[in-house]
Amino acid sequence: MSTAGTHKQVVAERKQRRGVHPWTVVARVLAALVGGYWVAWSSTAFLTLVLPMSRPNRVITASLWCFAIWAAAAMYAFAARSNWRAWWVLLSIGGVLYAIALVFGAQAMRP
Repeated sequence: MSTAGTHKQVVAERKQRRGVHPWTVVARVLAALVGGYWVAWSSTAFLTLVLPMSRPNRVITASLWCFAIWAAAAMYAFAARSNWRAWWVLLSIGGVLYAIALVFGAQAMRP
């Protein structure tokens, strides 16, 4: 009898606990890693295009900024309201920045 009562208590405690599902954590970590990398990489391409410096300085500055951008994207991935929103926002921001860098890629070749 005590074993059944203990089992019922354990089941009731599990139902009352409001934890984060492990797949939610996996999805957020992947969004922070993959989506954050995509945003950082595309922002590096975009900043190399738009910064008003000589080419070597643009590349170095954009590369240094990409670490801060990746950290901000990772923080957003965990702060977003849902997994879907975290992925959608990061992939769309990265896509827009990279598309701009592709369209105006000839401008990035300026000295």
